[in-house]
Amino acid sequence: MIIITKKLIALDLDGTTLNDNGQISPQTRATIKQAAEAGCIVSLVTGRPNRLSENFYDDLHLKTPMINFNGNLGILPHQEWSREYQYTIDKQIVMELLAKSKQLGLSLIAVEGRDLFLANKGIKSGFGFFPSTLKTNQILSQKSLRDNPISITVEVKPELKAGLIEFVETQFGDQVEVSPWGGPHPIVEIATKGVHKSTGLKFLADYYGILQKDIIAFGDEGNDATMMAYAGTGVAMKNAIPSIKALADDVTSYTNEEDGVARYLQEHLDLAVSQ
Repeated sequence: MIIITKKLIALDLDGTTLNDNGQISPQTRATIKQAAEAGCIVSLVTGRPNRLSENFYDDLHLKTPMINFNGNLGILPHQEWSREYQYTIDKQIVMELLAKSKQLGLSLIAVEGRDLFLANKGIKSGFGFFPSTLKTNQILSQKSLRDNPISITVEVKPELKAGLIEFVETQFGDQVEVSPWGGPHPIVEIATKGVHKSTGLKFLADYYGILQKDIIAFGDEGNDATMMAYAGTGVAMKNAIPSIKALADDVTSYTNEEDGVARYLQEHLDLAVSQ
């Protein structure tokens, strides 16, 4: 099967490409491989840091740039790349949050970059994203944080979350924006103002010379909204939150647990996949 028009396929990870066990199924892996062989450009566009997504990139045998931290980092994994970009935050904001952590109700403050991970403590319920025990060189302090981070992630007492958001927006709203995580966790992420997944998707489209109408973007949560709106075809997962389904151009007939991405691509790109 030959695809005449080259498509850029942007894949969110959690709740989209990954099943509920946080894995890529054989059917999804085979379908993405077939899409790439048919001439499509497949890229991961995820809120995850690169340290927690390069394994999936490798599993899918991708060679394309990867977008991390909700559009704040664009890299070619495992190598230096002249087109790599990143948006960072003034580290003094981190110091201010550390100084006021008790007052703001912050139990965790973690900062990350491409090759950076520091936190004020380990977290027993790390949700698979944060280590429960920190190494000596991972402890966050004024001395250890030498470079501006890409992302600040904090765990806040649920009853104080609104106050934290108001504090950050009042003090640093011209520099950063606050994004509460989806799901049950009282986690808030702080990153550069005005940078979203659409930033990374536009970068990919420009890099490859792909028109917006030839972009297909899959997502399920609020952080996918901008890239789905930017894409010619924004596809919400069957398991997506209602607001994402409402803005989507299409909705998969199957959930992430049922190979929703793979089945959609097989149908709409007429892919014949053998696992």
